[in-house]
Amino acid sequence: MPLTRRTLIAASLSITFALAPLTSVFAASPAPAKGEHGMVVTAQHLASEVGIEVLKKGGNAVDAAVAVGYALAVVYPNAGNIGGGGFMTIRFKDGKSTFLDFRERAPLAATKTMYLDKDGKPVKGASLDGYLAVGVPGSVAGLEMAREKYGKLSRQDLMAPAIGYAREGFILNQGDAASFAGSADRLAKDPAAAAIFLKPDGKPYGIGERLVQPDLAASLAAISERGTDAFYKGAIADAIVKASGAKGGILAKPDFEQYAVRELKPVTCTYRGYEITSSPPPSSGGVIICEILNVLEGYPLSYLGAGSAETVHVMVEAMRYAYVDRNSALGDPDFVVNPVSKLLDKAYARDIRDKIDPFRAGVSQDLMPKGFGESKETTHYSIIDDEGNAVAVTYTLNGSFGAGVVADGTGILLNNEMDDFTQKPGVPNLYGLVQGEANAIQPKKTPLSSMSPTVVAKDGKPFMVIGSPGGSRIITITLEAIVNVIDHGMNIQEAIDAPRIHHQWLPDKVYVEPFGLSPDTEKLLAGMGYHLDLADQTWGQAAGILVGGKSLAEIEKGGGARYNGAIDSRAASGEALGY
Repeated sequence: MPLTRRTLIAASLSITFALAPLTSVFAASPAPAKGEHGMVVTAQHLASEVGIEVLKKGGNAVDAAVAVGYALAVVYPNAGNIGGGGFMTIRFKDGKSTFLDFRERAPLAATKTMYLDKDGKPVKGASLDGYLAVGVPGSVAGLEMAREKYGKLSRQDLMAPAIGYAREGFILNQGDAASFAGSADRLAKDPAAAAIFLKPDGKPYGIGERLVQPDLAASLAAISERGTDAFYKGAIADAIVKASGAKGGILAKPDFEQYAVRELKPVTCTYRGYEITSSPPPSSGGVIICEILNVLEGYPLSYLGAGSAETVHVMVEAMRYAYVDRNSALGDPDFVVNPVSKLLDKAYARDIRDKIDPFRAGVSQDLMPKGFGESKETTHYSIIDDEGNAVAVTYTLNGSFGAGVVADGTGILLNNEMDDFTQKPGVPNLYGLVQGEANAIQPKKTPLSSMSPTVVAKDGKPFMVIGSPGGSRIITITLEAIVNVIDHGMNIQEAIDAPRIHHQWLPDKVYVEPFGLSPDTEKLLAGMGYHLDLADQTWGQAAGILVGGKSLAEIEKGGGARYNGAIDSRAASGEALGY
C-alpha cells in the first residue's frame, strides 16, 4: 500500500528518535502449546481438559465450546456462567462463518431512567449490585442453539463434566483461590452466594480446598435433561424471578420465556491480506477492531517497531477516533441503525489518517460528537478442531461474580450487565466508558458490548483464533495480539503476553501496563502531549491459537506444528492444550 506524506514523516521521525525497544513485564514467554489435531485454550485448566476430551471423542469445535462453556460456569465462577451471556464466532472448515448473540437483555420493566434519582443523577451502585442490575441471561440458550445447529454430540454428553465438577467438587489452585479472596466481602452480602463460595466462618476457600456446588449441579442436571425449557420456563426461572421481586429487582417470568438467541452475520474486514471475522453489533468489538486496523494499515508498523513512540502514537490516535464512534454511534441493531458500512470503509480510515498530526497528540474533547449527551471479569476461550472448524467465545457476568447474588436453590450467579447501558449520556460506566443515546436502556434491548471473539484467515484457511476479557479494553487487547503477530513477528505466546496500551477517547489518557514502554519512549510521548497513566496492574487474559506455526516466520518456512495455542501469562489458572 503506498505511503502518505504523513506516514513518511512519521517514519523519518521514528528514525530521528532512535527509540529503545519495548521492555516486557514478563521475563520470557513460555513456548506455545502444540497440537496436530485440535487445540483448546481457556482461562481455567480443568475447562481446557474438558474441551480436549470432547475433541478426542469425536466432537467438533462447537461441541467443545459448549462443554467448555458449561464447565467454566462451575470451575471459573467469577466469569464463567449460565447466569450471564455472550457471543460466539464460528468459522467453519469450508470458510463460511456465523455469529451467535446470546447476550443479556434488559427486562421488560426496564426504563431509560431506572438508575437515576429524582434529580436525574445516577444512584451509586444501582446498576452494579443486587437484582436491579441483572439482565435476562442468555448463556444457556446460546450454548444449546450452538449445539443443536452446529454440534455433533448430545447435550447430556457435553454437560456431564460440568455436572460432575459441581456435584463432586474441584480442588482450588492459586488463581482460583485469589479470585474468591478478592471478592469475599462482596459475596458475603448475599446469603445464598456466601453459603456457596465462603466457608462457615465467612472466610473464602483457599488453595488446595475443594469447592462443591450441589445446587448448581441440580440446575445443570435439569438443563441436561430438559434443555432450555428447564432454565427459561421452569423452576430455575421461577426461583430467580421470586428472588428478584423480593430483593428490589424487576425480572419477570415473561423476560425468560421471551428470550431468544440471535444469529447474525459476522463483521468482516481485511488487514494486510488477512481476513478478519469478528463480532457485529450489539458488540462494538468487530467493527472497532476493523476500524482501527483500517487506519493502521496505512502506517509501516513493522518498520516503526513494537513499542516505539511513533507506533504508540498512531495506535492511540486510531483508538481515539474509533472509540468516539463506538461510544456515540453503536447499539443494539434491533433499536438503532448502526453505521457499520461507513465505519468499515477504507476511505473513512484514510480520512482519519489525514486528521492525525504526526507530531502531536490529539485532543479528545475536540472530537465530541454532536448531540452526545464494561469488567475485567469476562472470559474468552479459543478452540479449533481437526477439520479446521474454529470457534471463538467470549461470555461474561460483567463484574467479578456479576451482581454478587444467587437465587436460593439455583446455585447460579447472576450478571450485573445492565451497567453496560448508558445510564445517562456523558456519565462513565464501570469501565470509564462515556456513552451516548444509542445505548440507552429500553425493554428487551441488548447493551452495547466490547466483547470481540475473532477468527483471522489467510488464503481461505484459518490463521488465528483470538479474544480476551477486559471490559472496554477487550477491543485493544485483541487488536494488539493481531498486530503483534502480523506486524511485529511475535509468536502467539509473545503476542499475547506483550505489555499493552489502551485509549478509549474519554478519559483522555493512554493507559500503559507496567514496563510497557521504555522511559525514553514515555518521555517522547509526553513531549507530544500525551497524558500517560502508568498502571500498577496488568489487564486482560487473552486466549489464542495460531495455525501452521508458532509465528509468522515459522509458518512461512512451513516447519511448525499445525496448531499452536497460548493462554495469557496473566491468567493464573488457564491452560492451552493440544493433541
